[in-house]
Amino acid sequence: MLRHFDTKNLKGFGIDAFSIGLAASGAILHYISETQKGRLPHIKTISVYDPGDFMALDFATRRNLEIIFSFSDGTKEGSLISILDKTVTAMGGRLFKKWITQPLRNLGYIHKRLESVQVLFDNRDERMLLRKLLSDLCDLERVITKVCTNRANPRDASALCISLKIIPAIRDVVWSLRSGTIGEIASKLEPLTNLSELIQAALKDEPTVNLGTGNVFKQGHSKELDSYVEAKYSGKNWIAGYREEQREKTVIPSLKIGYNNVFGYYIDVTKTHTSKVPDYYQRKQTLTNSERYTTPELKDIETKIINAEENITALEQSLFADLLSKIAAETETIQRNAFLLASLDCLMSFAHASHEYNYCKPEIDESEIIDIEGGRHPVVERLLEAGQAYTPNSTKLDTNGEQIHIITGPNMSGKSCYLRQTALIILLGQIGCYVPAKSARFGLVDRIFTRVGAQDNITAGESTFLVEMQEAANILNNATSKSLILLDEVGRGTATFDGISIAWSIAEFLHNTIGAKTLFATHYHELNNLAERYTKIANYMVEVIETSGKVIFSHKVRPGASDHSFGIHVAKMAGLPYDVVQRADDIMQSLEGDCLNSDSEMPSSKPNAINNAINIDTIKTNTIKTKKHRQQTDQLAIFEFRDDYLRDRIKEININNLTPIQALQILSEMHIEAMSKGD
Repeated sequence: MLRHFDTKNLKGFGIDAFSIGLAASGAILHYISETQKGRLPHIKTISVYDPGDFMALDFATRRNLEIIFSFSDGTKEGSLISILDKTVTAMGGRLFKKWITQPLRNLGYIHKRLESVQVLFDNRDERMLLRKLLSDLCDLERVITKVCTNRANPRDASALCISLKIIPAIRDVVWSLRSGTIGEIASKLEPLTNLSELIQAALKDEPTVNLGTGNVFKQGHSKELDSYVEAKYSGKNWIAGYREEQREKTVIPSLKIGYNNVFGYYIDVTKTHTSKVPDYYQRKQTLTNSERYTTPELKDIETKIINAEENITALEQSLFADLLSKIAAETETIQRNAFLLASLDCLMSFAHASHEYNYCKPEIDESEIIDIEGGRHPVVERLLEAGQAYTPNSTKLDTNGEQIHIITGPNMSGKSCYLRQTALIILLGQIGCYVPAKSARFGLVDRIFTRVGAQDNITAGESTFLVEMQEAANILNNATSKSLILLDEVGRGTATFDGISIAWSIAEFLHNTIGAKTLFATHYHELNNLAERYTKIANYMVEVIETSGKVIFSHKVRPGASDHSFGIHVAKMAGLPYDVVQRADDIMQSLEGDCLNSDSEMPSSKPNAINNAINIDTIKTNTIKTKKHRQQTDQLAIFEFRDDYLRDRIKEININNLTPIQALQILSEMHIEAMSKGD
């Protein structure tokens, strides 16, 4: 590290106390210098990366919120970045990906970004002009890296020159916005006018990629190079003139002059005209259909041309290397310009997307609330078919008020979408972007945790339920009162009563111990009883409209509790055979009548806190009502038997002493008896 930065110590970088980090950094520098043959001059500084400055997003959260890639197929399509990234530069695109996966935790930085976005949002003409100017920039970061590692070509240098000349125009437009926040970018930009003029004076407007062509440097940049270039291109004219001269002298109209790497320039004469060849022609090669010759005059021309080409290559390489060294001397400034321009590109991307999608500026503070009015899912609303409108929903969470929302509702009603949209609105606000809502105000969130979706890890021997519990454990062990937690169908991967017990216990732990703002979507309607026992837990449901035997999903979230999942209805929508759907409906009605057990109890989380258990009286009441309903309708449950008298009669028969005639007689009597009872 000391050798690379050429310093006596590392105190100037503020990293001298990070012994483990220094060891790792030194190992990385050594590895790169070995594999890249020591070409690392563009690495000019080193600094400390503090994860505490950013909101940590674990893999499960990035996957479930589909920030960088889609959950369904792993591609960029359908992800947050696919609809939000409006950057026009390569370096801006890379920084945008970093910003969107590293939400800020510093209110000052968040407000600076939001203020910059507001200025660009409000000044459309200037924003569009800046986008046009930025789109003409080359990838400054990649170009300067290629320059420092001697991999740049003349066109890279020319592109750098063009980009440097655009910077003053960008700076002027930013200054015209009269914003102190975004004006900081303009004040730090350095156009490096002297360097751009140097490159412009040296290189042609459209130089070739390869050196040695004579079409890289402008005429007058090097007199020596000019003389060789003239010799090279004049030499070709000499060859053409000498060919015409020899055709006239020899009266051979098909005489040609060619070149190859073995014999150099040669005169090619077909076998038909070899009798006309002069005596001073020197044979060099015999082919099937022609003879090849040379002359003293042709050898002189060849020497001049070949020497010119070799000298052009050597001289252009030398001149270009000198130019690259002058560019490399400004590496730090160019890298700083690249970062500032990439930041401006990202801010404009936020503003452009916010204007196009009708986003609002969020209010972010140190409070303990989340108050979103008319929130929308940023991705889903962009993917709806023409004519469809996204149904907005409001969210109000408060650590000191409604801390946990138990959300029930049918399948396909939009519970998961509602959970994700809340998290994405928080994330967008903390990366400094406007948010998809009518209005939004929330306190700074330190972490977003999600437990959404079901999947297993077969290669690691982990079942769906184990993966689910691992993610839940990660949340409960790391969440704080400043966190936002999204739980969707926790406990569904195991037996029903096990799942209810785990979900119930997790909700209690979040309420009593962690105090984090939580959205808990579930099909376990028993969890609605939590709202009666805890002041900070409230029930919400996704509204469904039943009419004429049909179900209409309104996707609207409102206070209350749902008691129906409409799973069979969704199965029908999925295309299950009619017989299967009908049989499922019959079984469901039977199970609803028989599955409740009046003696079952939910164990309390505390030995002396019976009030924290599920309301057993409610279950008993429901059971009694169900039994009365069965008696009134005389409905036969799926597992209920009313032919016990036939069973008793069969048990009394001694089949060892029974003749066939007696068996038929008994069967006839049983049939008559059954008919008389209506069975």
